[in-house]
Amino acid sequence: MSLYAGIDAGTQSLKVVVYDAATKQVIASASECLELASRDDGSREQNPADWIQALRDCFARIDAGVRSRIVALAVSGQQHGLVPVDADGNVLAPAKLWCDTSTSLECDEIMDAAGGAFRCIELAGNPIPPGYTASKLPWTRKHRPDAYAKLVTILLPHDYLNFVLTGKRFCEWGDASGTGWLDVRTRRWSKELLHATDAQRDLVACLPPIVEPDAMFDVDPVIAAQLGLPATTKVATGGGDNMMAAWGTGAVSPGRLVMSLGTSGTLFAYSDAPVISATGEWAAFCSSSGGWLPLICTMNCTVATEQVAKLCGFSVRDGDAHLATTMPGASGLTMLPFFNGERTPDLPRARASLHGMDMINNDAAHLYRAAMEGATYCLKYGFDAFVRAGMVFERIVLTGGGAHSAAWRQMVADVFGLPVDVPRQAEGAAFGAALQALWATRRAAGEDIEPMVICRDHVDFDAAHSANPNPRNTNAYAAAYRRYLHYLDLERAEHAGSSHL
Repeated sequence: MSLYAGIDAGTQSLKVVVYDAATKQVIASASECLELASRDDGSREQNPADWIQALRDCFARIDAGVRSRIVALAVSGQQHGLVPVDADGNVLAPAKLWCDTSTSLECDEIMDAAGGAFRCIELAGNPIPPGYTASKLPWTRKHRPDAYAKLVTILLPHDYLNFVLTGKRFCEWGDASGTGWLDVRTRRWSKELLHATDAQRDLVACLPPIVEPDAMFDVDPVIAAQLGLPATTKVATGGGDNMMAAWGTGAVSPGRLVMSLGTSGTLFAYSDAPVISATGEWAAFCSSSGGWLPLICTMNCTVATEQVAKLCGFSVRDGDAHLATTMPGASGLTMLPFFNGERTPDLPRARASLHGMDMINNDAAHLYRAAMEGATYCLKYGFDAFVRAGMVFERIVLTGGGAHSAAWRQMVADVFGLPVDVPRQAEGAAFGAALQALWATRRAAGEDIEPMVICRDHVDFDAAHSANPNPRNTNAYAAAYRRYLHYLDLERAEHAGSSHL
């Protein structure tokens, strides 16, 4: 029977899953850790050669008989990274990643040259915050002039892996919308923003062509032999990790909100039309399934609970037991969990703070609850922005490490007033890439099949991990959330003027 592979090249590891669509089972998986080079200036970089070696190592650990049945694959990649390559396809410098903040100055320079952050939103639907690809170009020009002089093609991490797999240079709407240069309304490059990035060079010529989400390419026979794949294997377009996670969680049609509780937190949902914030409250991305994928990111999620657990001398594995001794609202204790500054709300210079501590709530259990509630309220703040924009949600799909906590699943249901589901497939991005490869294969065979049909048939949820809102808890959290907003207003007043907008 035919099998489909999904590759997820993340910051910490590269993963491969192999999916049997007939039995609806992931029948093989492998993972390899990746090293991250960090510097005091905020640089966060990786060597793309390490991704390719990890890819080889992962496939080598998958049974040869399984590999021989793979008919198509797709790549999910960490967004925003820059892989500069020359005319021969050689990588010219380490890849600067999404979490690289060394280019903050260049963000301001590009936005100033374009006429300000609001003008960038008018041109492309997004401002250019630190991390986006755009600012990495002028940084490279200043700090790695030899690499910039030889640059022929700008590739994102997922684009580069596709280039290695196929020998073709191309990109797709979803990942391209995180560069800062793509007008998400028209899905075309903004020449004005490219000119603002480098007025002396035609950067349009450095960008690969944009292909449709269901496009497919032949695998390069040399890399196929190295990976143990059939020479007939097809490579689908894939996309950014958030876009592939949308496939893996079924967020390819309106109504389903995906929430990831990782070190940082994310919220995203599919839309049939562009959803753009006039003030840049969220990233107005395109999807990799033909629509759009507005996304909100918070910088402090499980990092908050982990920091408090470490401070108090227990493991987050014991966190639910501590929560069970407290009540929603943490007896008046409120945490603004801005350990890393914050993106949503936009307070990059803020730091974590506690409010309302007294003799009743001054203990480890309440402190841990306040951390979890504070991280959840940050996401609720972003959710409220989506709702004000007219988006309507029926359910929340919860992923990430925090989704393993029964208490956190229930808290999300109660705070947001929506049912919570947890997918059976934990590796959402890699699994989503496999599903996109399945969809593209069926489209190539002549089927007029929509992404939502693929997800309806293959994305499953674990009923034992579902949660429904408890009205009494919802009321208690609503009062606690108002306290959070009050303290947030005070914090915003203190940091007035720190926003990039």
